[in-house]
Amino acid sequence: MEFSSVFAMVFVGAIAGWLSGKIMSGRGFGLIGNIIVGVVGAFLAGTIFPALGFSVGGGVFSSIFFATIGAVILLFLIGLIKKV
Repeated sequence: MEFSSVFAMVFVGAIAGWLSGKIMSGRGFGLIGNIIVGVVGAFLAGTIFPALGFSVGGGVFSSIFFATIGAVILLFLIGLIKKV
């Protein structure tokens, strides 16, 4: 894995994690936590959406969009687990 791909993954994860924290009414986890949530959300979106028939596509903006949706789903699931 090259440095540029790692940097892109961290960048997309940070943006997606921050956006998902704003969308889910302040459920962010700080900078490092948001990056982790964003990267895991991107992985989640990358596995769920193709199985449902949606094309994730290429480019930075579509990556951020789908990673944000995956991170929102992840934060929702974390919220459900925390309530139990």
